[in-house]
Amino acid sequence: MNILFTCAGRRTYLLKYFKEQLGADGIIVGTDMQLTAPALTAADVKEQVPAVYADDYIDRTLEICHKHKINAVISLNDLELPVLAKNRQRFELEGVKLIVSSSEVIDICFDKYRTAQYIESIGLKSPKTFVNPDRAIEALKNGGLAFPLVLKPRWGSGSIGIEFVNNIDELRDVYAQLLKKVRKSILGTASQESEYILIQEAINGQEYGMDVMNDLNGNNRGVSVKMKLAMRAGETDKARTVDNAAIRTIGRKLGESLSHIGNLDVDVFERDGQYYVLELNPRFGGGFPFSYEAGVNFPKAIIEWLKGNEIDNSLLEPQYDRAFAKCDYLVEI
Repeated sequence: MNILFTCAGRRTYLLKYFKEQLGADGIIVGTDMQLTAPALTAADVKEQVPAVYADDYIDRTLEICHKHKINAVISLNDLELPVLAKNRQRFELEGVKLIVSSSEVIDICFDKYRTAQYIESIGLKSPKTFVNPDRAIEALKNGGLAFPLVLKPRWGSGSIGIEFVNNIDELRDVYAQLLKKVRKSILGTASQESEYILIQEAINGQEYGMDVMNDLNGNNRGVSVKMKLAMRAGETDKARTVDNAAIRTIGRKLGESLSHIGNLDVDVFERDGQYYVLELNPRFGGGFPFSYEAGVNFPKAIIEWLKGNEIDNSLLEPQYDRAFAKCDYLVEI
């Protein structure tokens, strides 16, 4: 069983988790644009690839799959997900399982405006969201929206380009500035319409993260809830696993409705006893280590499913009240 991690980047821990569960039954291969990517130090084999939007990116990745007899591919980058999903058939013809959701699911998650609409459509709460500044200003004047507001790229990744505004003049100025920045960045390439910027109600309250785990057929098998204690650069820095049945119910509803493949990283805020879903990321997120270290063995489940075996859902249940913190350390590259 050989598994390829694409866009490995800094996710050293994730490659190590799969390597621990795989043992001597296969190898971990990692790819990145730069062979100095830290996560590649945790792979058995590392390979260099072009940028995800390069014309030969898929060809090169398929070459690597053939060379190392890869059984499954796991992507760690939001921008790559739609590229892989559109080329699913090419991987399947090579006998490679893409642990990547459908193009429709990825579009719902990647387009944050569609995310908000989808969340509301299945009966869950989302912050009030706009993509047109004039309509947002109209809502502000009519009392249907209130400051502070969050501005961020509609098709974004991590905490790139997030700005907070507190009055209409700031809204207009920041919207114009952010629009220029996004058009010049790789997010401009990823964007699909002229309305690049999301204008969203800021929810102030306790933040939670979820790992909503589906099997390779899109069936929900588990939900792990973490209370976020600290953030750094858009990622969870400190967190504690919690027994929150209300948030687990939200996670199950998302998993059953989306039918995504693998992990869904979800951000939830609590305000006045109500839960608001902000982000859906159909991949392993920066909060997954907090679940794994608390006993959620999703890597083992995925490996068993790839082998055609079944697992008990208890494998995906965390031990509660386990708190962890990330720290930086050096790896020789």
